[in-house]
Amino acid sequence: MSPDQNTPPAIPDDEIDLLALAKTFWAGRRILFKTILAFGVLGFIVAITTPKEFVATTVMVPSGTSGSSNLGGLGGLAAMAGININTSSGAELSPVIYPKIVTSLPFQLELMKTPLTFSDKNDPVTFYDYYSAEKKSNPFVKYTIGLPGLILSLPGQLVKAIRGEKKENISSDKTIPIELTEKQKAVQLLLSKLVTLEANAKEGFLTLSVTMPEAKAAAQLGQRAQAMLQLYITEFKIKKAQAQLLFIQQRYDETSKKLEISQERLASFSDRNKNVSTATAKIEYDKLNRDYNLVYGVYSELAKQLEQAKIQVKQDTPVFTIIEPISVPTTKSKPNRPMILLIWLFLGGVVGTGFIFGKEYWASVKEKWNSPVTQ
Repeated sequence: MSPDQNTPPAIPDDEIDLLALAKTFWAGRRILFKTILAFGVLGFIVAITTPKEFVATTVMVPSGTSGSSNLGGLGGLAAMAGININTSSGAELSPVIYPKIVTSLPFQLELMKTPLTFSDKNDPVTFYDYYSAEKKSNPFVKYTIGLPGLILSLPGQLVKAIRGEKKENISSDKTIPIELTEKQKAVQLLLSKLVTLEANAKEGFLTLSVTMPEAKAAAQLGQRAQAMLQLYITEFKIKKAQAQLLFIQQRYDETSKKLEISQERLASFSDRNKNVSTATAKIEYDKLNRDYNLVYGVYSELAKQLEQAKIQVKQDTPVFTIIEPISVPTTKSKPNRPMILLIWLFLGGVVGTGFIFGKEYWASVKEKWNSPVTQ
């Protein structure tokens, strides 16, 4: 047997020596264990300090009546009375617009005024008062995860302290642009994250979700948001029909007064000229009678249009079918504490493994760097 046959085969440079990796990993097992333990402690702290979140949801289907078939026998009765009911639907509102309503500034400013019940408050407080009040944040989260944001906010807090904060007044005059204070902007941004609306245009239903730190408060805010959304959509859809109804109602009232005056004039003239048969009196009577008939004709037509406009408002008013009503959630949605702890443990394992092999790699680089250069 030749000496070459006793020599073990050389391992190519591009192949991984699994045994060497295993030895390196085993040699650094203490470092790995300490790293996993440290990250496990951090994960445990994060898990227990993360505030609870409860989600209240509701599913509803907005639908409006269209077509004379939905009016039942009212269409035939209206036709017999000389009223032409317009069966065309009212203003169409795409479901894509519904989430825009929830995130609109007027909607959110009104929603901020919702009184809510919290376990740490004796009396109900509004959403704005609860989240605009100064709260003691968790020191661990504040000075670890939130440290970069805390540092970046220091210049803004200094400028605010010098200039002073603006008064928190929202003008009711719609001609004046809305100007929010920094605190109002912060609460409004938070509200836009906690209250969300998803519109399923294909199936035609809406899903409203409200996230709050307490279950009862989530249900209360969800009920208020649902009622406001229904009101906003209804006002939009019947706005045109209501404007038409208001216009016809005003003309009807004016014509009604003119008809009363015309009736009184005709009756008064007839009472004064019962036994008079002069041509002048007859001409005057005919004139008053023509005026009365003209006003009465306009009055009758407006009365028909008024009834038609009232029916149109009812027809355009959408009907909301609540598939899943708001209820107080019984279980929290967040945090998933076991999952948080597992993620931190996994992260500790990754960091520990990287530190072990990084240390080994750095030692080899340092050795090559210190070795003499061969000529």
